[in-house]
Amino acid sequence: MADSGYALFDTAIGRCALAWGPLGLTAVQLPEDSDATTVRRLLTNAGPSEATTVLPRLAVQAVADVQALLSGERRDLQGLPLDMSHLTGFQCAVYAIARAIPPGQTRSYGEIASELGDVKLARAVGQALGRNPFAPVVPCHRVLAAGNQPGGFSANGGAVTKMRMLAIEGVVPGATLPMFGEV
Repeated sequence: MADSGYALFDTAIGRCALAWGPLGLTAVQLPEDSDATTVRRLLTNAGPSEATTVLPRLAVQAVADVQALLSGERRDLQGLPLDMSHLTGFQCAVYAIARAIPPGQTRSYGEIASELGDVKLARAVGQALGRNPFAPVVPCHRVLAAGNQPGGFSANGGAVTKMRMLAIEGVVPGATLPMFGEV
């Protein structure tokens, strides 16, 4: 079994990919228009890696968790180790906060910026999430713009994909919730 590698795998939203190394997952990629494009984007974030069909326990668990999450199961992926050694301290801090958002819930760029100490960092938070190499393990789709608007999303399909992923988790941004037991 290889210490590092990558693999493509099927999910409810298309073929995703992940790469791993000795320190954990090095990248996770949501589906692109083709497997070749998915792998190219994955390796841009993960660095050089070889395709393999023999996955280590970490990769098997990550595949199962991502598949479950994208099928609508409220799966917490915080336990999957990520190799963030190539990221800035700011990116790591943003991703740690985003990882703590449970399935079915959202936060805003501004809320994350405030937690980091300055609401004026909201744009920088959005930029960090736009470069997220671990979606959906770092669930950047759960972070919305002001006013419950979707904001940007760098995955194939943009905000439409973001809204689809939120809908799979039962979130409809901007929807009015029933009051006092209404159904």
